[in-house]
Amino acid sequence: MQYRTLGKTGELVSALGFGCMRFPTLGDDHAVIDQDQAAAMLDAAIAHGVNYLDNGYPYHGGSSERFVGAFLQETRQRDKVLLATKMLVRIVEKPDDYDRLFEEQRERFRTDHFDFYLLHALRGSSWQQSVEFGVIDWLERRRAAGDIRHIGFSFHDDVDAFRSIVDGYDGWEFCQVQYNYTNEDIQAGTAGVRYAAERGLGIVVMEPLLGGRLANPPAAVQAVWDASGRTWSPAEWGLQWLWNKPEVSLVLSGMSSLEQVMENVGAAARSGVGLLTQSDLATVTTARERYNELCPVPCTRCEYCMPCPNGVNIPHNFEVFNEGVMFDVMPEMRRRYLHSEEGARASACIQCRECEPKCPQSIEISAWMPLVHQVLGEGQAYDPAACPQP
Repeated sequence: MQYRTLGKTGELVSALGFGCMRFPTLGDDHAVIDQDQAAAMLDAAIAHGVNYLDNGYPYHGGSSERFVGAFLQETRQRDKVLLATKMLVRIVEKPDDYDRLFEEQRERFRTDHFDFYLLHALRGSSWQQSVEFGVIDWLERRRAAGDIRHIGFSFHDDVDAFRSIVDGYDGWEFCQVQYNYTNEDIQAGTAGVRYAAERGLGIVVMEPLLGGRLANPPAAVQAVWDASGRTWSPAEWGLQWLWNKPEVSLVLSGMSSLEQVMENVGAAARSGVGLLTQSDLATVTTARERYNELCPVPCTRCEYCMPCPNGVNIPHNFEVFNEGVMFDVMPEMRRRYLHSEEGARASACIQCRECEPKCPQSIEISAWMPLVHQVLGEGQAYDPAACPQP
């Protein structure tokens, strides 16, 4: 395993971090983690040098924090890892909620402190509300008490909001941003990563493979990798592109199988700043162009939009739609859509828009759902010109 210093925290972190929001589950219930498989994955990752576990209050409906806490206690491996989790600021309604939610997280994890603690999925508006609720004083008090060792934030907004948040508090030590080779100009993007790194913040990358989409490319993108001369998998291409950058300290992967763990720790062992050649970088640019031509909806299946008050399975609808378009298998995806529960289909959307402020990708879900149903449920031809524009 390769290790890097995480900005001004001074901590040596593994190049690969374990994102704990995509554990394998039993059945279709996202909150029911397959604990035997997940424990084997964590054991293997830690044995191969992964020392950073990233979690969050809503992951697996709250089950992820409980599972990881029990795993670390029962296997006596708490002292082998740096534990990170997040305050879900969008459910904070009054200043007292910070203490209530934080104590609930400590109980879930069975720990007295967190090595890294983040304000979760900040946007410009939620940051302003947090400041008004006194979050800076609260963070400082918790750090002084030893409850939190390092303070950071995760982010989903535009680069101007990102710069404002970075400059809004001198106590930030690190930040977590969505970043991958298809997102250089989306959200914080390359400009934001450089801005934060220049100010000494450690950079933690999430969604390096866009919720797994970049690991399973359509034929047009796979052809680019096949012609590269490298034997890397599509997933490794995405990870190595990030590890190539000196600003990036840590890349999180939300792994769902032991095979993925072993592939990623192997890739991390081969990683390094400046590893990619000019030819490699040109290959990545071509792959980016192919993806941008093919993928209609930028959904990463993070499930922040869920649950829908009307029962629509938003991520599933987008996944089926995207696969039909990108892989040219629309008849198969139409059958899959029509075999899903009627109340979970896109046709059940009533355009209440409750989901949209929660979406990290700022997808206009209520505008997309009718189109998804027209294509998948009614058999209309897919017309890119009819798609909602960002």
